[in-house]
Amino acid sequence: MSDGAVPGLSERQERLMTRAMQLALGSLFAYGLVTLQLGMAANGGVALGVTLLPALLRREYDYTMTPALVLWLSVAVFLHSIGSLGPYEWFSWYDEIAHMVSASVIAGLGYASFRAIERHSDEIEVPPAFRAVFIVVFVLAAGVVWELLEFASGHLASALGTDAALVVMGIDDIVTDFMFNAVGAVLVAVAGTDAVGGLVGFFRRRLREADG
Repeated sequence: MSDGAVPGLSERQERLMTRAMQLALGSLFAYGLVTLQLGMAANGGVALGVTLLPALLRREYDYTMTPALVLWLSVAVFLHSIGSLGPYEWFSWYDEIAHMVSASVIAGLGYASFRAIERHSDEIEVPPAFRAVFIVVFVLAAGVVWELLEFASGHLASALGTDAALVVMGIDDIVTDFMFNAVGAVLVAVAGTDAVGGLVGFFRRRLREADG
Protein backbone atom coordinates (compact mmCIF):
# COMPACT_ATOMS: atom_id res chain seq x y z
CA MET A 1 0.00 0.00 0.00
CA SER A 2 1.34 3.41 -0.95
CA ASP A 3 0.83 6.63 0.95
CA GLY A 4 -2.23 7.43 -1.13
CA ALA A 5 -4.29 4.36 -2.00
CA VAL A 6 -5.03 0.68 -1.54
CA PRO A 7 -4.35 -1.17 -4.80
CA GLY A 8 -7.59 -1.74 -6.68
CA LEU A 9 -9.66 0.72 -4.64
CA SER A 10 -10.53 4.35 -5.29
CA GLU A 11 -10.46 6.89 -2.46
CA ARG A 12 -14.26 6.96 -2.52
CA GLN A 13 -14.41 3.19 -2.05
CA GLU A 14 -11.90 3.41 0.79
CA ARG A 15 -14.04 6.02 2.56
CA LEU A 16 -17.22 4.01 2.04
CA MET A 17 -15.63 0.89 3.50
CA THR A 18 -14.46 2.87 6.53
CA ARG A 19 -17.94 4.36 7.05
CA ALA A 20 -19.52 0.90 6.81
CA MET A 21 -17.21 -0.42 9.53
CA GLN A 22 -17.89 2.61 11.72
CA LEU A 23 -21.63 2.01 11.35
CA ALA A 24 -21.20 -1.64 12.33
CA LEU A 25 -19.06 -0.74 15.35
CA GLY A 26 -21.56 1.91 16.44
CA SER A 27 -24.35 -0.65 16.19
CA LEU A 28 -22.31 -3.12 18.21
CA PHE A 29 -21.72 -0.50 20.90
CA ALA A 30 -25.41 0.47 21.06
CA TYR A 31 -26.60 -3.15 21.15
CA GLY A 32 -24.15 -3.94 23.95
CA LEU A 33 -25.46 -1.03 26.01
CA VAL A 34 -29.12 -1.86 25.42
CA THR A 35 -28.65 -5.52 26.33
CA LEU A 36 -26.27 -4.71 29.21
CA GLN A 37 -23.47 -6.73 27.61
CA LEU A 38 -20.70 -4.46 28.81
CA GLY A 39 -17.89 -6.41 27.16
CA MET A 40 -19.57 -6.07 23.77
CA ALA A 41 -20.25 -2.38 24.35
CA ALA A 42 -16.64 -1.78 25.34
CA ASN A 43 -15.37 -3.61 22.25
CA GLY A 44 -17.56 -1.64 19.90
CA GLY A 45 -17.11 1.71 21.65
CA VAL A 46 -13.34 1.62 21.91
CA ALA A 47 -12.93 0.42 18.34
CA LEU A 48 -15.30 3.13 17.05
CA GLY A 49 -13.33 5.73 18.99
CA VAL A 50 -10.10 4.60 17.35
CA THR A 51 -11.61 4.93 13.87
CA LEU A 52 -12.63 8.51 14.72
CA LEU A 53 -9.11 9.55 15.72
CA PRO A 54 -8.21 10.69 12.16
CA ALA A 55 -11.16 13.12 12.26
CA LEU A 56 -9.93 14.44 15.61
CA LEU A 57 -6.44 14.97 14.19
CA ARG A 58 -7.91 16.85 11.24
CA ARG A 59 -9.96 19.12 13.50
CA GLU A 60 -7.36 19.77 16.18
CA TYR A 61 -4.12 19.77 14.15
CA ASP A 62 -5.21 20.33 10.55
CA TYR A 63 -3.68 17.00 9.52
CA THR A 64 -5.66 14.98 6.99
CA MET A 65 -4.81 11.30 7.04
CA THR A 66 -5.08 9.54 3.68
CA PRO A 67 -8.25 7.44 3.17
CA ALA A 68 -6.04 4.38 2.73
CA LEU A 69 -4.39 4.89 6.10
CA VAL A 70 -7.75 5.47 7.81
CA LEU A 71 -9.05 2.27 6.22
CA TRP A 72 -5.99 0.32 7.37
CA LEU A 73 -6.53 1.51 10.94
CA SER A 74 -10.26 0.80 10.80
CA VAL A 75 -9.83 -2.74 9.47
CA ALA A 76 -7.45 -3.57 12.32
CA VAL A 77 -9.82 -2.56 15.13
CA PHE A 78 -12.88 -3.87 13.26
CA LEU A 79 -11.43 -7.37 12.97
CA HIS A 80 -10.77 -7.56 16.71
CA SER A 81 -14.20 -6.25 17.69
CA ILE A 82 -16.17 -8.46 15.32
CA GLY A 83 -14.03 -11.42 16.29
CA SER A 84 -15.45 -11.29 19.81
CA LEU A 85 -18.90 -12.09 18.38
CA GLY A 86 -17.84 -15.56 17.32
CA PRO A 87 -15.28 -15.63 14.48
CA TYR A 88 -12.43 -16.17 16.97
CA GLU A 89 -14.09 -19.47 17.93
CA TRP A 90 -15.49 -20.41 14.52
CA PHE A 91 -12.30 -20.02 12.48
CA SER A 92 -8.90 -21.09 13.76
CA TRP A 93 -7.16 -18.65 11.39
CA TYR A 94 -9.20 -15.57 12.29
CA ASP A 95 -7.20 -14.60 15.37
CA GLU A 96 -3.97 -14.95 13.42
CA ILE A 97 -5.16 -12.60 10.67
CA ALA A 98 -6.52 -10.08 13.19
CA HIS A 99 -3.21 -9.99 15.06
CA MET A 100 -1.19 -9.68 11.87
CA VAL A 101 -3.25 -6.71 10.65
CA SER A 102 -3.25 -4.92 14.02
CA ALA A 103 0.49 -5.57 14.38
CA SER A 104 1.06 -3.96 10.99
CA VAL A 105 -0.74 -0.81 12.20
CA ILE A 106 1.33 -0.73 15.40
CA ALA A 107 4.45 -1.23 13.30
CA GLY A 108 3.49 1.69 11.06
CA LEU A 109 2.87 3.99 14.03
CA GLY A 110 6.11 2.93 15.69
CA TYR A 111 8.09 3.49 12.52
CA ALA A 112 6.50 6.89 11.90
CA SER A 113 7.32 8.03 15.44
CA PHE A 114 10.89 6.74 15.27
CA ARG A 115 11.53 8.19 11.81
CA ALA A 116 10.11 11.56 12.84
CA ILE A 117 12.45 11.70 15.85
CA GLU A 118 15.36 10.66 13.64
CA ARG A 119 14.66 13.41 11.10
CA HIS A 120 14.04 15.97 13.82
CA SER A 121 17.37 15.46 15.56
CA ASP A 122 20.71 16.12 13.86
CA GLU A 123 22.37 13.85 16.42
CA ILE A 124 20.46 10.73 15.40
CA GLU A 125 21.41 8.83 12.26
CA VAL A 126 20.13 5.28 12.04
CA PRO A 127 21.05 2.68 9.38
CA PRO A 128 18.01 1.39 7.45
CA ALA A 129 18.62 -2.15 8.73
CA PHE A 130 18.29 -0.96 12.31
CA ARG A 131 14.98 0.72 11.52
CA ALA A 132 13.64 -2.65 10.44
CA VAL A 133 14.86 -4.24 13.66
CA PHE A 134 13.27 -1.44 15.67
CA ILE A 135 9.90 -2.02 14.00
CA VAL A 136 9.88 -5.72 14.93
CA VAL A 137 11.05 -5.12 18.51
CA PHE A 138 8.51 -2.32 18.95
CA VAL A 139 5.65 -4.53 17.80
CA LEU A 140 6.71 -7.43 20.03
CA ALA A 141 6.88 -5.07 23.02
CA ALA A 142 3.40 -3.78 22.19
CA GLY A 143 2.27 -7.42 21.99
CA VAL A 144 3.39 -7.97 25.58
CA VAL A 145 1.31 -4.99 26.69
CA TRP A 146 -1.69 -6.35 24.76
CA GLU A 147 -1.45 -9.76 26.42
CA LEU A 148 -1.30 -8.07 29.84
CA LEU A 149 -4.43 -6.12 28.94
CA GLU A 150 -6.17 -9.35 28.02
CA PHE A 151 -5.35 -10.85 31.42
CA ALA A 152 -6.48 -7.67 33.18
CA SER A 153 -9.70 -7.63 31.16
CA GLY A 154 -10.48 -11.19 32.20
CA HIS A 155 -9.98 -10.47 35.91
CA LEU A 156 -12.02 -7.26 35.70
CA ALA A 157 -14.86 -9.04 33.92
CA SER A 158 -14.89 -11.76 36.60
CA ALA A 159 -15.09 -9.11 39.31
CA LEU A 160 -17.97 -7.32 37.56
CA GLY A 161 -19.75 -10.51 36.55
CA THR A 162 -19.81 -9.67 32.85
CA ASP A 163 -18.16 -10.80 29.61
CA ALA A 164 -14.52 -9.85 29.10
CA ALA A 165 -13.77 -7.31 26.40
CA LEU A 166 -10.50 -9.14 25.69
CA VAL A 167 -10.18 -12.90 26.01
CA VAL A 168 -7.10 -15.01 26.78
CA MET A 169 -7.24 -18.31 24.87
CA GLY A 170 -4.22 -19.97 26.50
CA ILE A 171 -0.45 -20.27 26.20
CA ASP A 172 -0.54 -21.74 22.69
CA ASP A 173 -2.68 -18.82 21.55
CA ILE A 174 -0.23 -16.32 23.06
CA VAL A 175 2.69 -17.92 21.20
CA THR A 176 0.74 -17.86 17.94
CA ASP A 177 -0.22 -14.23 18.53
CA PHE A 178 3.43 -13.26 18.86
CA MET A 179 4.35 -15.18 15.72
CA PHE A 180 1.78 -13.32 13.62
CA ASN A 181 2.58 -10.03 15.33
CA ALA A 182 6.11 -10.54 14.06
CA VAL A 183 4.83 -11.36 10.56
CA GLY A 184 2.86 -8.09 10.48
CA ALA A 185 5.90 -6.16 11.67
CA VAL A 186 8.18 -7.72 9.07
CA LEU A 187 5.70 -6.95 6.26
CA VAL A 188 5.73 -3.28 7.23
CA ALA A 189 9.52 -3.22 7.67
CA VAL A 190 10.03 -4.74 4.22
CA ALA A 191 7.36 -3.06 2.14
CA GLY A 192 5.01 -0.88 4.16
CA THR A 193 6.94 2.12 5.46
CA ASP A 194 5.89 4.31 2.50
CA ALA A 195 2.28 4.04 3.71
CA VAL A 196 3.04 6.19 6.76
CA GLY A 197 5.13 8.85 5.02
CA GLY A 198 2.51 11.52 5.69
CA LEU A 199 2.34 10.50 9.33
CA VAL A 200 6.11 10.89 9.66
CA GLY A 201 5.78 14.46 8.41
CA PHE A 202 2.95 15.18 10.85
CA PHE A 203 4.91 13.85 13.85
CA ARG A 204 7.96 15.84 12.78
CA ARG A 205 5.92 19.06 12.59
CA ARG A 206 4.56 18.40 16.06
CA LEU A 207 8.11 17.98 17.38
CA ARG A 208 9.18 21.26 15.79
CA GLU A 209 6.19 23.04 17.31
CA ALA A 210 6.97 21.54 20.71
CA ASP A 211 10.55 22.83 20.50
CA GLY A 212 9.46 26.26 19.34
